[in-house]
Amino acid sequence: MIDLDIVPLAQWSGAGDQPLVIAGPCSAETEAQMFEAARQLAAIGVEYLRAGVWKARTRPNSFDGIGDDALKWLSDAGREAGMKTATEVANARHVEKALEFGIDVLWIGARTTANPFSVQEIADALRGSDVPVLVKNPVNPDLALWIGAIERIHDAGIRKLGVVHRGFSTVDQTRFRNKPMWDLVIELRRMISNIPILNDPSHIAGRRDFVHGISQRAMDLGLDGLLVEAHPDPENAWSDAAQQVTPARLGEILAHLQIRQTSSDDVVFNASLQQLRLEIDRIDAEVLEVLSLRSRIIDRIAECKKANNVTTLQVGRWKELLEDRMANGESLGLGGDYIKAIYEIIHQESIRQQSEIMSDVENGQVTQPHPHVT
Repeated sequence: MIDLDIVPLAQWSGAGDQPLVIAGPCSAETEAQMFEAARQLAAIGVEYLRAGVWKARTRPNSFDGIGDDALKWLSDAGREAGMKTATEVANARHVEKALEFGIDVLWIGARTTANPFSVQEIADALRGSDVPVLVKNPVNPDLALWIGAIERIHDAGIRKLGVVHRGFSTVDQTRFRNKPMWDLVIELRRMISNIPILNDPSHIAGRRDFVHGISQRAMDLGLDGLLVEAHPDPENAWSDAAQQVTPARLGEILAHLQIRQTSSDDVVFNASLQQLRLEIDRIDAEVLEVLSLRSRIIDRIAECKKANNVTTLQVGRWKELLEDRMANGESLGLGGDYIKAIYEIIHQESIRQQSEIMSDVENGQVTQPHPHVT
């Protein structure tokens, strides 16, 4: 657990007990576009207008943002519509210009979060200010790197602090642009229980038709709000066109989101939940006993392999085992990916155990070469 002094979201966002919604175009393209986006978003009740002013693009010669001029468009459009404003910053100069134009919320993008030098530069520029700052997760699934960025901003004196979950780039093929990896978000909340967490469904989705489902999943997990891309004419957007929705569509999404309670006062519900949790506790105890028994057998396998000079890793056996367990799991109504993930962890631990037993060097001993090995 990490104890950080953080101002509750409701105290600075104005969202009360409802999810905070920050919405607007991926990029500020023209002054007219920003004013139209602000008008349409204000009409559906969105209170925070977002837009990218400086855009870090994967490849050169892509649209990389208008720059300083767009800050004025964002600020003026928000003021006229009665909205607060938000934008991304990636260095000290961005921070200084955003504060100069009175931008209300700053966020640090995924590429920047991945670079401690850049985060520290931003933290130093923020020192002495009171602006709310949101830290997006790094591009790759590195929880320590994400937490490190949060701590750097906190150490600069920022107390109106939160994070944005925008998914992670991985080698796995998924239907989304970025893999959600919700387990890392849950672990972050366990480690820093009081930090507000917003979800960026646009960057996870990569397609506008997935935005609603991802947003609902975020609400089901009790996240605190959404940072979502909405454009008056998304088909013709200058960046990330496929993942942006219209303000009207965003209004429909928000209207149909089911916001769940974190708890209930219903006596029958709480009694039923407690009974079910007791059953889970009992089953988990049995699972741990079985894993312990399995571990002891692994030790015996390692000793047998060591005595017969056989390698730790047996690829054929591992392939057969995984296929068998996945098939058995699926026959019991369990997802194949779920079983695969469990057994990959079990197998990694099995290899670690066997390697530790078989390696005399690690045990502080030196084994004489096998007589048939030169």
